[in-house]
Amino acid sequence: MNCLVTGASGYIGGRLVPELLAAGHRVRCVGRSPEKLRAHPWADRVEIVEGDVRDPVAMADALRGMDVAYYLVHALGTGRDFEASDRRAARTVAEQAAAAGLRRLVYLGGLTPADVPPEQLSPHLRSRAEVGEILLASGVPTAVLRAAVIIGSGSASFEMLRYLTERLPVMITPSWVRTRIQPIAVRDVLRYLVGCAALPADVSRTFDIGGPEVLTYAAMMHRYARVAGLPRRLILPVPLLTPRLSSYWVGLVTPVPHAIAAPLAASLRYEVVCREHDIARYVPDGPRQPLPFADALRLALRKVQDAQVATRWSSAALPGAPSDPLPTDPDWAGGSLYTDRRERTVDASQAALWRVVEGIGGEHGWYSFPLAWAVRGWLDRLVGGAGLRRGRRDAEHLRVGDALDFWRVEAIDPGRLLRLRAEMRLPGLAWLEMRVDRDPATGRTRYRQRAIYHPRGLLGHAYWWSVAPFHAVVFGGMARNIAGAAAREAPRGSAEPAGRAR
Repeated sequence: MNCLVTGASGYIGGRLVPELLAAGHRVRCVGRSPEKLRAHPWADRVEIVEGDVRDPVAMADALRGMDVAYYLVHALGTGRDFEASDRRAARTVAEQAAAAGLRRLVYLGGLTPADVPPEQLSPHLRSRAEVGEILLASGVPTAVLRAAVIIGSGSASFEMLRYLTERLPVMITPSWVRTRIQPIAVRDVLRYLVGCAALPADVSRTFDIGGPEVLTYAAMMHRYARVAGLPRRLILPVPLLTPRLSSYWVGLVTPVPHAIAAPLAASLRYEVVCREHDIARYVPDGPRQPLPFADALRLALRKVQDAQVATRWSSAALPGAPSDPLPTDPDWAGGSLYTDRRERTVDASQAALWRVVEGIGGEHGWYSFPLAWAVRGWLDRLVGGAGLRRGRRDAEHLRVGDALDFWRVEAIDPGRLLRLRAEMRLPGLAWLEMRVDRDPATGRTRYRQRAIYHPRGLLGHAYWWSVAPFHAVVFGGMARNIAGAAAREAPRGSAEPAGRAR
């Protein structure tokens, strides 16, 4: 069938596309930033179109000729009006799907508690439920899959569980650790999503999907400790940690920023257990399907340890992060634009230097003044930003759209250029650009580095001049140490990792 996937740059969408291709379907992906989609390994096997789910014209074009559309977008944590944004997008897609004569809509929503009225749900769960209702009312046969906690390498739920358990042998925790939850492995979610493409035309309803076990969050942490080979954790629930406070607690301990942790933590107050398993009538379960919780954990941990994480929760842009493209330089006429330029001649091949450049960030560090980077990361976390703990999806290789600590890869030309856009909280916009080339006069390898800052208002200008005295240490040291790391790594050959924090 011809399948349209919205949200293909996100955690689930990026994994669903190859599964649909493996099942023999033809896939079209729609997104606001096609360059992010073109960086995926499956990009040359799909059709990629630019469009916003809130734009009726763009969605009419994207849906033309399609049989099935997967709706995998939501405005989680994008601001106080995220429910209105979700509502508008769902209505647009529903109307255009009906006009296009689509055979089926498939939506992945959230599992809601049976005994809580919609108006009493957290805004996150309430919005997910409302989107499902809008799609079901479209007149197009619709399958709404409702899942609770999804366990898979790189998922926000898995990383919350992982970091809370690994970092805190003794935990004073919110009362929601006693809440009963029915987690599900991401591979089962994908299996059900793919199977929904072939549902009979008269099936239009919600399906609860979950794993074979119902556990409290505390039990999930104990299970994780056992699977990961950690000593048993001491968990002390207290009622004083409100959902708001607990979201800051989660943001402090885990890489998941407050903007995402807050709605997730608020949703954990509710018992979310499947009330039926009717999906198995149409997408039959095989042996050990759905996957037991401990097996899902082992699989996710193995993927993390083997650096085979296909997508992460950070694959989608951080809510509220800037998305402006780099201003044209040098003839940009949009106002002030500050730059810091550094250049070094490198005693190594271009390939050796590129390995260091592409391996920057995460566990490899930023090659200068680690304390300054750490402090800047903590300050960013305190004001609700990403901080430095998002790390990397892959330890050695990057692609457009990857999160890299508090940066995001905006452009990459393998072997030549890496451009990062800042997603830290700033009174302006910032980029960091690293280039690898050859000096035409001497034939030697050359490293060129450029930090670009577009201030916003008087505060933006004040920010630049307040940190300018540190640039020689931070940016100058970075250029010097990257060149030195490339020179040291060069004799070891291409099989060696790209560098380590200096």
